[in-house]
Order: sequence, then structure tokens, then C-alpha cells
Amino acid sequence: MRTGSIARTTHETDIAVSVNLDGTGTFDVDTGIGFLDHMIEQFSRHSLIDIECRVKGDLHVDQHHTTEDSAIAIGQAIHQALGDKRGITRYGTAYSPMDEALARVALDISGRPVLVWKASFTQPRLGEMDTELFEHWFASIAQAAGITLHIECLYGSNNHHIIEGIYKGFARAMRAAVEIDVRKADAVPSTKGILGG
Repeated sequence: MRTGSIARTTHETDIAVSVNLDGTGTFDVDTGIGFLDHMIEQFSRHSLIDIECRVKGDLHVDQHHTTEDSAIAIGQAIHQALGDKRGITRYGTAYSPMDEALARVALDISGRPVLVWKASFTQPRLGEMDTELFEHWFASIAQAAGITLHIECLYGSNNHHIIEGIYKGFARAMRAAVEIDVRKADAVPSTKGILGG
């Protein structure tokens, strides 16, 4: 099993995260932000990556540190679980319809973290979560996991549907990218022989 575990304590957050890339999509998530929990649960369920994520953050200040640090820790755990990335498919793409909204996610587990984000929201919050933090969550997980990540909402009007479609698309793209390619299970999928840099 390809697993990773991160424990991270700062003056702003206390986090424990574990992932299993070869899981079944089981999750135990408690960030203190209900909507963020819901999105990480969607990511786990649809990627089949098992995730445990417990965060105690300074929510009395705002949600920024909890959101950012949850993504960093999940990304670091995924990076750890991937090891030298030997045998992975590496690339993943998904179109994700959620009612009237359609998201497109394309990614490369390249070791070169980049986020291209083309999505916007018409309300400042979903539940108790600030919508401006979604882009930051994806930037943080891309940085920590070493992912080139392109996210676009092609169209949609309901803010909940837009972001849920994005998380589900990210999940399906990650599911494809972390899968072992049975025809090249012994090779790092790069002509360089390494991924990153």
C-alpha cells in the first residue's frame, strides 16, 4: 500500500493527516469548517484515496490558516505516498458535470507545482466557508504535492455546484494519475528518469 502520514503543528494549526493512494475512498475529516469537510470528503470518495484529516485551527481569527494548512498537509502526505512515482500513470483529466455546472480539471504529477485557476463565484461564502479560499486550497495542495494543476469552470450559475464539480473533477483526475500503469510499473514516467525539476 502507498501511504503517507503528516503531523504538523504551528502557532496557527495542529494537523494530523494520513492518506492511502490504494484505498477505497473512505474518509474521516474534521477541519472545523463544515463545507471544507464536505469537499475533502468528496475528493476522497471520488479519487478512492483514503483520507484522515483532523485539524484544530485558529478559527477565531479566520479560516485562512485552517484551509491552507489542511491542503499543505494532504499534499505532503500524497507526495510522501507517491515515493519516487515509479509506475504511476502521471497524467489525469476529468470533465465533471454537477447539474448546470461543468468543470474541467487536467493535471500532471510532474514535481513542478503550478496552479492555473479559471473559476469565480458570485457569493462570498458557501455555508460558513469563504469562497475566495477555494483557489488558495488548490494552490496549496498543488505546491505541496508537486502537481501541475489546471482547473476551469466552463460554465455554471450555482456556486455550490461549481465548487463541488471542481472537487469531484480533481478527484477523478487524481484517481487516474496515481494509478499504476501495468505496462510500465517498474519505470518512472519521464524520459529524465525522475519527476521534478
